[in-house]
Amino acid sequence: MKAKVTLENTQTLEVEVMRKCSVEEVIKETPDTYTLMLKPLDKKEYNFVPGQFNMLYAFGVGEVPISLSGDPDEKRLIAHTVRIVGAVTNALVNTRKPGFIGLRGPFGNGWPLEKAKGKDVIIVAGGIGLAPLRPAIYYVLKHRKEYGKFFFLYGARTPNDLLYKKELKEWKSRFDMDTFITVDAGDEKWTGNVGVVTTLFKRIRLDPDNTYAFVCGPEIMMKFTVLELRNQGLTDDKIYISMERNMKCGMGLCGHCQFGPYFVCKDGPVFSMDQINRFFGRREV
Repeated sequence: MKAKVTLENTQTLEVEVMRKCSVEEVIKETPDTYTLMLKPLDKKEYNFVPGQFNMLYAFGVGEVPISLSGDPDEKRLIAHTVRIVGAVTNALVNTRKPGFIGLRGPFGNGWPLEKAKGKDVIIVAGGIGLAPLRPAIYYVLKHRKEYGKFFFLYGARTPNDLLYKKELKEWKSRFDMDTFITVDAGDEKWTGNVGVVTTLFKRIRLDPDNTYAFVCGPEIMMKFTVLELRNQGLTDDKIYISMERNMKCGMGLCGHCQFGPYFVCKDGPVFSMDQINRFFGRREV
């Protein structure tokens, strides 16, 4: 639901009206990361595209942009995976039932899932970068016959930092997707791959003319993942990354997320590499 707001310069904008949501469940994913299951009190159906984000408001504290991380076919509860990095995120994850959170959105564009139909798909995630990619995984699996091969590569710092552990186990057991998981540093119980996520590329072979890649994680991880994808022959128009960084207002007004000629919150957060190749990885852009 939108409302019109007139600024001091007489410019009129349509903005999303804040919806009050109850916190139905708080799921601990890692020592500093939680998934919030929110239920809008207005009981209106909520729809979003995988890759979009919401602005979440902790009453009396502030507002932050958080990726949508749940099933796009789930209309009753809205999932957001939040890492504690400051006062607002700390307040959000400590808003336990029967607490309330404000929500505006959804904002931004999404992963090009329609464009990728009939093609192979590779999803590469690093750390909490899996959160905005999880809805895309749900979508591909629910429409599995509409896609070719499906590769999923995921890396985290330690086994403790892996998100959605139950789902990772389930995805690894499926025969209709190839799942590979790694950690930078293992522990005494870890029997999987050790190394950065790009070390997993040696286990797969991509058909570059028939593959779309979706990538999200720390910027340095995305930089080297893009290089690996190019080494396997993918062109920049088939490599998509999420640039959720420094977003604050969700409307392109504050300028925090300006990236070259783009505003990440309005023009993204998902971009193809041929859109942003001139600016990606450069400081102060």
